[in-house]
Amino acid sequence: MQHMLAAPLPQFLPLHAKPDDALAPLEGWRYLTAWDFQWFPVLMLLLVAGLYLYGVHRLHRRGDSWPMHRTVLFLLGLGVLAVAMFSSIGAYDTVLFWIHMVQHMLFSMIAPPFLVYGAPMTLALRTLAPKPRQLLLGLLHSRFAKVLLFPPLTTAFMVGTPFALYFTGWYELTLRSDVHHDLLHFWMITMGCLFFFPLLGVDPVPIKMPYPIRILLFLLTMPFHAFLGVIIMGSKNLIAEDWYLSFDRAWGPSPLRDQNLAGGLMWATGDLTMLAAMVLIFIQWIKDSNREAKRIDRALDREEAEEAKRAAARYDGPGQDSHPEEGIQDE
Repeated sequence: MQHMLAAPLPQFLPLHAKPDDALAPLEGWRYLTAWDFQWFPVLMLLLVAGLYLYGVHRLHRRGDSWPMHRTVLFLLGLGVLAVAMFSSIGAYDTVLFWIHMVQHMLFSMIAPPFLVYGAPMTLALRTLAPKPRQLLLGLLHSRFAKVLLFPPLTTAFMVGTPFALYFTGWYELTLRSDVHHDLLHFWMITMGCLFFFPLLGVDPVPIKMPYPIRILLFLLTMPFHAFLGVIIMGSKNLIAEDWYLSFDRAWGPSPLRDQNLAGGLMWATGDLTMLAAMVLIFIQWIKDSNREAKRIDRALDREEAEEAKRAAARYDGPGQDSHPEEGIQDE
């Protein structure tokens, strides 16, 4: 935030702009240069990245392989979170509604698929000591995990959260309270990971859903995001009107135009993300089907080979004449 808030002491969590702060206009190069790093979230992201890379290092050190694309995708997910928190998106997320919507999408729909495709649970299971590995396996297959990762439930959270956020006083509360604002960010990231974790099915999951059901659940979320985006885009009533008008900006889009942009972003980003996820699921479905077909073919080949051996054994075995013509006697 380029210290646009006067803070005499280091802050534990990201700062959030208030109407009485001296805000520099978000214009030109400031979209790229308005970065502000707070030590605690930076430390958490670096810690997660370090633990992941240490796990990959341990696998390589003992001679095991780990797909490079898994590592790249996981680090990209952390990078998306960093951009959402520390760039101009994080600095102006309480000032412009469309900036908040970009952050909303990054937290809940862009970063989580990258993190999930990094397969962190599989990496942990392959690198942990036996006792922690058993504890993690027990947690992944516990009743608690089965409820928490039940795909219809996570889909309901993904669909219902934006409606509850923008059609109640909850959103304005998150603007006025730093604690609630940070809790909202945490919830968005958690909700996104809980939604994509069982549907993408990269890591071990307590309930493995058939591919058609996964695609159906993705399809169900698309019209709801589009519907909400269209409502926000076309509404003449401002969401959190008092808050946004109190900034009295002379720069950027008008409050109504700002809201129209936010609704369009929700509509487009939600549909594109879900469509991309469905394509990935469909590709994964085809690959699994091909692997299963090859497994069945190998099993059939083995059965045919065994049957051929048994037939040969019956032909050459005891009680069978090796040279039947020798048994014919002249009369």
